[in-house]
Amino acid sequence: MTYLFLALAIIAEVIATSALKASNEFTRLWPSVLVVVGYATAFYMLTLVLRTLPVGIAYAFWAGLGIVLVTLIGIVLYGEVPDVPALLGLAMIVGGVVVIQVFSKVSAH
Repeated sequence: MTYLFLALAIIAEVIATSALKASNEFTRLWPSVLVVVGYATAFYMLTLVLRTLPVGIAYAFWAGLGIVLVTLIGIVLYGEVPDVPALLGLAMIVGGVVVIQVFSKVSAH
C-alpha cells in the first residue's frame, strides 16, 4: 500500500502543479480549486507514506518523479521544451530514484 499511496501523492501533486500554471495566478476559479484540492490530497497521501518509508526516501521519490512528470506535462500542454542540459539533469534524477529503489536498504521493497 505504501507505493500506491506514494503514486497517488505524486499524481495529485503533479495535477496540482500543472493546474497552478492554468490558474493564471489564482484568477481562474476551477484551475485554482484543482490546485488546492490536489495539494491537499498529495500531502495527505504523503503522510500515509511516511508511516513506513523514511521521510528522505519518500521525498526523493516524490520530488524526483514529480519533476519528471511535471516536465512531461509542460511539454505536452504548454509547449515548454527542455534543452539538452535539462534533459540530462532529469535523467540523473530518474537514475537517483532507481538507485534508491534497487540498492537502498531503507526503501520498502
